[in-house]
Amino acid sequence: MKSVLVAEDHAIVRLGITAIIRDLISQVNIVETDNFDSAIQLLSEHPFELLVLDINIPGGNNLQMMSAVRLRQPDIRILIFSGYDEQLFGINYLQAGADGYLVKHAPEEEIRKAITTMMNNEKYLSEGIKEQLVQRISPHRSFSTPANPLLVLSGRETEVMHLLIKGTSVLHIAQTLSLQITTVSTYKSRIFEKLEISNIIELAEKVKLYSN
Repeated sequence: MKSVLVAEDHAIVRLGITAIIRDLISQVNIVETDNFDSAIQLLSEHPFELLVLDINIPGGNNLQMMSAVRLRQPDIRILIFSGYDEQLFGINYLQAGADGYLVKHAPEEEIRKAITTMMNNEKYLSEGIKEQLVQRISPHRSFSTPANPLLVLSGRETEVMHLLIKGTSVLHIAQTLSLQITTVSTYKSRIFEKLEISNIIELAEKVKLYSN
C-alpha cells in the first residue's frame, strides 16, 4: 500500500487534495498534518512515497525545509503545493530539492497530472516552469516580452523579498530564516540594488507588476 503525507494547514485544502489522491490511488494510506514540526516527526517515524507540502505552514516557510525532509527520507518525492507564485518560487524550491511545484489555484486536471507523475517516480514541471527554464538557458529572448527582473534574485533573496513585502521586520526575518541580522540587511540591500528600487513600496509595486 502506498503512503502519502499531506502537510497543509488549511483543512479545506487538505480535504480536497486527499480526495483527489484517494480517487487516483486505489490502495493508499494518507496521513495529514497542519504544521512542519509534526511533518518532520512523522517523516522520522514512518516511510512515505510522497509528501505534498505547503511551504507556508507553521514552522516552515523557507528553502531549508527541503534539506530537513531529505535528511529523514532521502528518496521521498516532494510535491510543493503552494499559494506562492511559481514564477518567483518554483525553480528555487526545485533546486533546493523538491520534485515538483504546483500552485493551489491550478485546475484539478493539472493537480491529478502532478500527483500521478510524482507517484510514477518522475519530476513534475508545470508548463510555466518549463518555459521559465527555457528562457534561462536560451541565449535569445523575445523582444516583445520584457525580461522579468525578479528572476535575477537568488533563492534566499526571493525569500527575504517575500517577507519584506509582507511587512516583516529585518529582525523577524532573521529569526524566521535563522540568519544574522546583518546578513538579512545585506540581502535587502542586494535586492534593492538588483531591482533598482529604494524602498519597500517600490518593491511591492515591482513584485505586483512582474508576478501577474
